[in-house]
Amino acid sequence: MAVRERIQRYRESGGASDLVRVEVLVPAARRNDILSQAAEMRAEHRQRKERLQQNLDEALARYSVRLLDNIDLTRLPDLAQKAKVVAKALMERGDARAFVMGRRMLNEIGQ
Repeated sequence: MAVRERIQRYRESGGASDLVRVEVLVPAARRNDILSQAAEMRAEHRQRKERLQQNLDEALARYSVRLLDNIDLTRLPDLAQKAKVVAKALMERGDARAFVMGRRMLNEIGQ
């Protein structure tokens, strides 16, 4: 596999699939500030995705029988959409703990 193909695949379906490249003009003295801020944003984004994946895994481990009776999560392309569907199902079909878990997942997504 060529280097360009590998980079393209990484950007489309790998770890950088939900990130975008941004180029800005800044004063030379503030370059490191921008780079450190971008690194913080990437770290926060990764942590949010990890928390969302953990919440999704926990919900499926506890409530998969009640939640997935007619839901096919493999048809949804990204983690946020899967979490949204599972969170709404938790809130509709689950108990009080499931409702709290669903609200927490929706809060992580930003809805």
